[in-house]
Amino acid sequence: MANANTPLLEMRNIKKDFFGNQVLSDINLTLREGEVLGLCGENGAGKSTLMKILFGMDVIRETGGYEGDILISGEKVKFNTPFDALAAGIGMVHQEFSLIPGFTATENILLNREPKKKNVISEVFGDRLNTLDYNEMTGRAEAAIDKMGFSIDKNMVISEMPVGHKQFTEIARELSKEQLKLLILDEPTAVLTEKEAEALLASIRSMSKQGIAVIFITHRLHEILAVCDKVVVMRDGLVVADVAAKDTTVEEISKWMVGRSVDTTAKAEVRDNEGAKIAMSIKRLWVDMPGETVRDVSLDIREGEILGIGGLAGQGKLGIPNGIMGLYEAGGTVIFQGQEIPLNSPRKCLDASLAFVSEDRRGVGLLLDETLEWNVAFPAMQVQNKFLKNYLGGLVKWRDEKAIREVTERYIDELAIKCTGSKQKARELSGGNQQKVCLAKAFALEPKFLFVSEPTRGIDVGAKALVLEALRRFNRDSGVTVVMISSELEELRSICDRIAIVSGGKIAGIRPASDPSEDFGMLMVSMVK
Repeated sequence: MANANTPLLEMRNIKKDFFGNQVLSDINLTLREGEVLGLCGENGAGKSTLMKILFGMDVIRETGGYEGDILISGEKVKFNTPFDALAAGIGMVHQEFSLIPGFTATENILLNREPKKKNVISEVFGDRLNTLDYNEMTGRAEAAIDKMGFSIDKNMVISEMPVGHKQFTEIARELSKEQLKLLILDEPTAVLTEKEAEALLASIRSMSKQGIAVIFITHRLHEILAVCDKVVVMRDGLVVADVAAKDTTVEEISKWMVGRSVDTTAKAEVRDNEGAKIAMSIKRLWVDMPGETVRDVSLDIREGEILGIGGLAGQGKLGIPNGIMGLYEAGGTVIFQGQEIPLNSPRKCLDASLAFVSEDRRGVGLLLDETLEWNVAFPAMQVQNKFLKNYLGGLVKWRDEKAIREVTERYIDELAIKCTGSKQKARELSGGNQQKVCLAKAFALEPKFLFVSEPTRGIDVGAKALVLEALRRFNRDSGVTVVMISSELEELRSICDRIAIVSGGKIAGIRPASDPSEDFGMLMVSMVK
């Protein structure tokens, strides 16, 4: 029997190699009941792999298992499947969603644990013919959503939800499990606005008070210091620091993570493009994107600038690029370089030298089972006939493998994509590295105009600076006009020339990025008539 001093969780000497990479070398960590542990590290440091081992994920078993021991309340355990982990009271909210798109929030929250009630037929033929108790389901779902401290529509179908609300549905699902002792949150705030993230941090504090331990993985280091009892920092598959949160700082954690000092307060020199030509003029745009509806947006984007679009979740900022690029039904007028761009026609946008890096990297961004070469080069090959050799006067076209490899290797270097090489499959990369591949793909198109949506979602502090610098360089060196949509205001202020804030599906205001944060905050909460 475990005594009062026995930790809830111990991981001892955990080792793992994955696709030829040694990703975990010798990991030790402990966690007590009700304790909140912040797990930090750059992408590829091994954080998600360590959590997959703890949660018994199939991918670990399928790639040869792991070495070392896991103890829960002093008892050695071996989880072969996530069901084993769930039975032991461990829940996990993954970086990539695992929801059923056609089901409502309530149905997803209680999936496989639905309360049932007897009826006349089941009394005769047995429990298998019991019906779902929808009143009880609604009550349980509401209780889990209340526990979370952030309101979502329990009846909304997942496929119609904005990204942030999907994340909250995942968290509510775990909170609805009565036997929950330990909750793993992998980048839960990456897709949330600052207000939503604050609600989640309050929810983590409340879980901790109820005795639920939390492992909180995030790249927003100030959140770790705000909510965690201790911080564990990983680098290159090793634990390089294990300290009380009260004894460290954001700067110190950053230094441990990357092995160098990182300036997290770098500000862009804000350029005044007042006299520049209008590259794109958007008039009376509406977009029917569920959860991110655009009602009436008019906006002029100047040639050569980096324009930021910010705002709270659900206010329509994500709808603007998705509508213009033809991914959701849209209306209004978009003029690019003097020519009207037909809406609801993705190919016409690409032909006009527009490119888009979507916030949904797995759904829209990547061919997960293809190599990095194919991911980077395919759109340019398809749209612009790039990376092709012509034979017989152009009658036969064949892939130029050398050019494809060279362009992929160039962006692997420029964006510091952690991989085994250009032939590695996109699926095998960590989330942040997948995000960099999406950027590389857009850069390879050499567009005149780039929409980039949540470019640093789920990316660590070192890689974040690198990605923002790559966008800035792409803008400066290639003269590409960039529109960046982000939930993180400070990130927009660090790279953009101007920032437009969207509220209620309309533009609430546009200000130079050098204006104080409070001014943008006021625009976010203003109601546009």
